[in-house]
Amino acid sequence: MASPAVRYELLSVDPSGARRGRLHTPHGTVELPTFMPVGTLGTVKGVDIERLADTGAQIVLGNTYHLALRPGEEAVRSLGGLHRFSGWEGPMLTDSGGFQVFSLAHKRKVTEQGARFQSHIDGSLIDLTPERSIAIQEALGADIAMVFDEVVELPAPPEAVRSAMLRSLRWARRCVDAAKRTDDQSLFGIVQGGLDAELRAESAAGLTEIGFAGYAIGGLSVGEPPADMYRAIGFTTPHLPADRPRYLMGVGTPRDLLEGIERGVDMFDCVMPTRNGRNALAFTDTGTIRLRNACHTLDERPLDEGCPCLACRRHSRGYLRHLFRAGEMLGPMLVSVHNLTHYQRLMEAARAAIEAGHYASFKQRRLAEWGFAA
Repeated sequence: MASPAVRYELLSVDPSGARRGRLHTPHGTVELPTFMPVGTLGTVKGVDIERLADTGAQIVLGNTYHLALRPGEEAVRSLGGLHRFSGWEGPMLTDSGGFQVFSLAHKRKVTEQGARFQSHIDGSLIDLTPERSIAIQEALGADIAMVFDEVVELPAPPEAVRSAMLRSLRWARRCVDAAKRTDDQSLFGIVQGGLDAELRAESAAGLTEIGFAGYAIGGLSVGEPPADMYRAIGFTTPHLPADRPRYLMGVGTPRDLLEGIERGVDMFDCVMPTRNGRNALAFTDTGTIRLRNACHTLDERPLDEGCPCLACRRHSRGYLRHLFRAGEMLGPMLVSVHNLTHYQRLMEAARAAIEAGHYASFKQRRLAEWGFAA
């Protein structure tokens, strides 16, 4: 396989198994482990790119399904590709659309060829195949493209999980065969297999044989309890190449990130920081704060002492609560920025703990601060 446009550098491994690395891309270097804000439609909801950079974000995610529907990949291509279109000059990754077909599409039908479904916008029929997904992602031009995979909700019958895993492997090969933009874009494979250790190992082996610049763990956080998800991550990462980045897709809470890092994951994405921010829930070093609660009405404190974000530097909890109560759009914007900053500060602290060789104690301390029992 030709040298990938995206290259992974392993710097150190903590005794816990947590990894400290770097991801070198055509648009810059990403310090790992990292959290990717979700910019589904070419924007992280309610956060402009300057504020997004201020949070410490290094790499942003866009989505094939949504951008293909609006404004269309050819419009994005004509306007200079996703980087220029969105104004984000750093590294970017595009999800293939597989999860959105699973979670959003109406009346979907999945066959060996691909997925046919109705648009959630206007009900029009759309066909998305591995080849079509790659073509869209090449038009968008992110540094990292994902293979098109089949996602199943958990729990699911074992035969359904196995069938989706094997089909995802066949689709992964078709994605590689369809890829033409290899000079400045790399392709990541996606491990499937539900909560079955043998299926996950088989999927990882098949993807490794094909060969990818990175490997994602997909099909989790789709209905299973967190403990089962952690167990699945733990028996999947040992089967992934040590010289490639590992990406846990669509996960999750701050605790999920720390648990994933301990099990050897390098990259994460989730809508949780911004979705919760829009709904008046803030993540802090001492746990979550629900700003709609009346106890914050006269609270002069910032959300988090020591947090450098605009919400904490300039505003009180009482003011932020007022914004939500008054229906002012600034409230969701400020708390979204705060939550994204919290996630990036957590990643920065995790990287430092790995470098110092005491990630396990760092994780336990943070969980205790958030109120989780040891």
